[in-house]
Amino acid sequence: MTILKSLSAAALVAIASKHTACAFVPQQKGSQLTTRLLDQLDPVQIKQAGAGIPTVSAGGLLVFDPDANGKLQGTHDLQSRILGGAAFKLAPPQISLDVPPIDATVEDAQHFLEHLDADGNLPLNFAKPQAPAKATVLGRAKLITDDAPGDIEHVVLKLPEGFHYVEGQSLSVIPPGVDPKNGRKNKPRLYSIASTRYGDLLDGNTISLCVRRAEFIEPDGTKDPAKQGVCSNFLCDVKAGDEVDVAGPVGKTMLLPEDPNKDIIMIATGTGIAPFRGFLHRLFMENTLAKHMFGGNAWLVLGVPVSGGLLYKEEFDCMQRTSSPGKLKIDYAISREMTNSIDGGKLYVQHVIAQNGKELFDRIDAGAHVYFCGLKGMMPPILDTLDEVAKSQGCVWSEKLSELKKNNQWHVEVY
Repeated sequence: MTILKSLSAAALVAIASKHTACAFVPQQKGSQLTTRLLDQLDPVQIKQAGAGIPTVSAGGLLVFDPDANGKLQGTHDLQSRILGGAAFKLAPPQISLDVPPIDATVEDAQHFLEHLDADGNLPLNFAKPQAPAKATVLGRAKLITDDAPGDIEHVVLKLPEGFHYVEGQSLSVIPPGVDPKNGRKNKPRLYSIASTRYGDLLDGNTISLCVRRAEFIEPDGTKDPAKQGVCSNFLCDVKAGDEVDVAGPVGKTMLLPEDPNKDIIMIATGTGIAPFRGFLHRLFMENTLAKHMFGGNAWLVLGVPVSGGLLYKEEFDCMQRTSSPGKLKIDYAISREMTNSIDGGKLYVQHVIAQNGKELFDRIDAGAHVYFCGLKGMMPPILDTLDEVAKSQGCVWSEKLSELKKNNQWHVEVY
């Protein structure tokens, strides 16, 4: 009910005479005239009658909408207070403390680079290949044993001031010299970054790469220097203090999920482990908000030829020892030493997928993000395996894959 007290008796009578259905009911009490508005009148007619009072329909909340204007300073919206009646309770006050409570556990946390991917922003192209930046080699170490095939090196570089990146991005390296075929400068080579944004030294100024030396072996076992990888051999031979031309960072495909409660499934072969080392250090080793907020589970599948070729195994073992049970699952596919349960042949990453097909699809259906990194040759057998698993789960793989891509749950980086 809306009460109008400033209308004159004459105005009320004038309006009521034209709109008796609006039922202004004059009530004479001595020398005073009180009125009740039982239904809404046209504001224009009220103004014409000499009152000039704007009206708002009862219960319309047109002047002030608590939902759009701060929830009544934290006490919830007006409608809730009305509907709750005597049972309504104010929200507990929010308390800001400069000093933590006595019983609180306080830890120092890395935080000075957490802004890099805040609000969807990413550090991109601090330097471009046409005008590279100079990085300095801090150290290099061989990652595999002598009985493992090839050579894989862990290279740590100091970046110039302001050059930052996030987990899952890549770095371009421009090797020195010229291409003997055309006399032009060597082209940049792209490498997945194997460290977190804070780097192995946790200073925010370093970056790590996992590099396999590309070599061509003749049938008689000799190596042909003319066919070796220019950039990989350069990086596998660098010494502390050497300068390296770098560009980037680049990449938006292999980023961690925005939702920290989503599972992550990482499938890698060889040096494809690089981005996943960065993921796992961020989620299980470094004392950051990302580690404390991670509510999902991580599952790594790594394929290598022999046990001596397992990359960063000591680090991953430590993560499993220090994490909650079931939080980090790791499956190794060591092809020359293990057999699969499907046909009794060598064990590759696709066989691990097949042997755990239901678990994989259950996790994906629950929103897990799945990542693949390694040589291009890994993907065809993996896709064939996923097609077979999909059939066993009663779904069509092509449709499932389209759904995963649409939901940004499918991430592939192969070379």
